[in-house]
Amino acid sequence: MSLEFLLQNVINALQWGSFYALIALGYSMVYSILMLFNFTHGDIFMTGTYIGLGVATGLLALSGAMGIVLPGWLLLAMTIVIAMFLTSFVGVAVERVGYRPLRDAPRASAAITGLMIGIMLEYGNLAILGTQRLLFPPIIETVTYNIFGVFVTNKKIVIVAVALSLMLALHLFIQKTRWGMAMRAMSFDFQVVPLMGVSINLIAPMTFAIGSALAAAGGILYALAYPVLDPFMGILLGWKSFVAAILGGRGSILGAALAGFLLGFIEVFVPIVFPSTFRDLIAYSIILLILTFRPYGFFGQAHSTQLRL
Repeated sequence: MSLEFLLQNVINALQWGSFYALIALGYSMVYSILMLFNFTHGDIFMTGTYIGLGVATGLLALSGAMGIVLPGWLLLAMTIVIAMFLTSFVGVAVERVGYRPLRDAPRASAAITGLMIGIMLEYGNLAILGTQRLLFPPIIETVTYNIFGVFVTNKKIVIVAVALSLMLALHLFIQKTRWGMAMRAMSFDFQVVPLMGVSINLIAPMTFAIGSALAAAGGILYALAYPVLDPFMGILLGWKSFVAAILGGRGSILGAALAGFLLGFIEVFVPIVFPSTFRDLIAYSIILLILTFRPYGFFGQAHSTQLRL
């Protein structure tokens, strides 16, 4: 195996890991605070991608009507920011309609509700937009760089850079702001903290909003690399990101991010040694082995794990 071939696959793994990590962060945040799995999250990723499609198409049409040629990077930045903002309201609506009424219900009821809302988003998409797959507009032109025999596109650089920037921004928000402090306190003990004046009805929708916004950003980045959109595109990516969130550990942003990148590396490098049909088998066997010895994940803690069972 040549060094160039190895580095080429490292870049591919970083790209896939960026998708998994951004989606896994939403799973991890909701589970950390509410102790429930938001099984709608994969379909929120899909919804955010379609919202990004509408935003990008609208911006291109508007700039064309005004006779203005927007730079690709500016168009991409505007698409990501607007789509994140709009998709955050989808997350808030899911929390308010689907999860808040079941906050004190058995966890299975909330899990089933999440699955049903996800199905509603999928088939609502089909009812509104039809069954035909849609093509995400080419916001930025693909440019390939040859760096010492390793071919890197500008899109891969943008995907990894934006994903890492968003993860860093989320880390700073959680660690440095009052709202982030409230989220960390709520994740430590959701029963006592509300008695001290921190409203769960404020923190919960905020958590859903941030997680949904990150999923939308991940969806747009995914569409840059794979521009054909499908109403069911969030199912497989969502479940794999859920695995990454569990592997990272409850409430750990760093853990979810590292687990997402680890999953990306495993999925890219396994087919190099074994047949590609063995990819998922070997990948999840490795994850199962890790969880056998680290049942709380990379950075998970044992505290509060029994509170909401």
